[in-house]
Amino acid sequence: MQQPGPIGIFDSGYGGLTILKEIVNKLPQYDYLYLGDSARAPYGNRSFDTVYHYTLQCVNWFFKQGCSLVILACNTASAKALRTIQQNDLPRIAPGKRVLGVIRPTAEIIGNFSETESVGVLATTGTVMSESYPMEIAKFFPEIKVYQEACPMWVPLVENNEYESDGADYFIKKNLRTIFEKGEDIDVILLACTHYPLLKAKIEEYLPVGVKLLSQGEIVAASLADYLHRHPEIESRCRKNGQREFYTTDSTADFDNHASTFFGEKLQSRHVDLDAAIS
Repeated sequence: MQQPGPIGIFDSGYGGLTILKEIVNKLPQYDYLYLGDSARAPYGNRSFDTVYHYTLQCVNWFFKQGCSLVILACNTASAKALRTIQQNDLPRIAPGKRVLGVIRPTAEIIGNFSETESVGVLATTGTVMSESYPMEIAKFFPEIKVYQEACPMWVPLVENNEYESDGADYFIKKNLRTIFEKGEDIDVILLACTHYPLLKAKIEEYLPVGVKLLSQGEIVAASLADYLHRHPEIESRCRKNGQREFYTTDSTADFDNHASTFFGEKLQSRHVDLDAAIS
């Protein structure tokens, strides 16, 4: 019987910390192990094969650290790698372990927020191109019309601490104008990237009256709580000491500096060389 281990939280960089923050608020009793693959970020414009390769390497690292459950707190990884890992890799390398993403929990409930049956999805180019949100939402709400808009400048604005600048206003207004030209009756907007909650205040300034703005942290946290309740065989293998550890594939000083912005408190990370760690 495997000893209980932490719940793994993966992101291509810092953004997944906005998801982890809400998970910790909801489920503080568990141990969490966070990995940001900052050295190879951003994932948003990379090919499906590259994102899959990077994500699988990181998942293997989590398994080696004793994690039985890994959350891909990254929309791009969830869109481009999750299905293949779940269907092709887990049965072969770790049939008793689980990898979950952030797209399905959102798709399961987003239709409940819309009265016009029209929702907008703001995301990275990679997530939009994957068509993951329209496909997943259609499974639960086939009547919902989904309009997508890629916002390639939003992540750089956040990571360069420009999310309160005039430049942020320009790109937010530009992308919102475009998505509402696609769907005039949109009444729900989803922030389908973990960086975007830092732009939430500015986005709300330019949203039409009555449009609801959703970010994923609380949705994913509630979904994880429900999953653990429904799967005691996985929950029993999640350690409960209330501890959190943070790793990055790049500079720890840079990661720690950015992390406080995303996580809401200071933290101290460790560096990991993935090639050496899983060889």
